[in-house]
Amino acid sequence: MAKKERIVRYSADDVAAMIARGEDKTDWERVKAMPQEEVERLADAEDGPLPEGWESTIILAPAPRKRDVHIRLDADVLDWFRAQGKGYQTRINAVLRAFVDVRRRAQRGTS
Repeated sequence: MAKKERIVRYSADDVAAMIARGEDKTDWERVKAMPQEEVERLADAEDGPLPEGWESTIILAPAPRKRDVHIRLDADVLDWFRAQGKGYQTRINAVLRAFVDVRRRAQRGTS
């Protein structure tokens, strides 16, 4: 089965060069003029408000390499993630990562 989307990573320098070449469709003047409150309102409307303490979950490192696996999930769980739109596998991975990170921190605290 062919993949429907292609995820590409760019460095900040790559993105800056693309913008300088005019390779984007964003109205940057409108973005720069938007008040922070409006940015936050739009983000909350799209993804919901961020939970308290979300900043402590930021990891400044490259993500570990991914591996292809076959995993069986409950149909209702998979349906819920798929209903959230594109990137559902990435969201499933993020939920599993959060679980693993919490457990690792707990293990370090009790070791």
